[in-house]
Amino acid sequence: MRTRFVGGALVLLALAGCDASSDFNDLQSYMDEVRARPKTPIEPLPKFMPYEAFTYSAASLRSPFQAPVKIDLSHPQKGNKVVKPDETRVKQFLEGFNIEVFEMVGTLSNENGVFALVRGAGGVHRVKVGDYLGRNDGRITAITPGEISVVEIVPDGEGGWLERPRSITLKERS
Repeated sequence: MRTRFVGGALVLLALAGCDASSDFNDLQSYMDEVRARPKTPIEPLPKFMPYEAFTYSAASLRSPFQAPVKIDLSHPQKGNKVVKPDETRVKQFLEGFNIEVFEMVGTLSNENGVFALVRGAGGVHRVKVGDYLGRNDGRITAITPGEISVVEIVPDGEGGWLERPRSITLKERS
């Protein structure tokens, strides 16, 4: 019974603090001051400029960050009909990527021979002499501790084919 009395007394005290006739003069004076301020017009929103789509058309060209292939125009090479890509062989996985995306990161050797480790195409891959690399039928001809030698078969523009040597050098501290 006593706890009921104490609880009731606390409720009455709390309600007594919430006098409905309390003074709101400070709030009323602030609101009057705000209403008396001069009305400034709201600035209009800036004009919306529609988005113009951009299509990058140089994606198929050589990257500006890669060194250009040097072509000796004083002695133009003529392609021949003997050198040409073998269309009947089964393509290897690494032939689906440009050769520029690969970088040599190391070598391995065991009783089966010397292998090179190349990073690119989503991971690190082990390749050996005779494997193909890149989109231009690039065949690996030699592996040394410092580089991979590749011979690509490229069209000469007149219906023939040329063998173009390339090399992928070891990238240290990658």
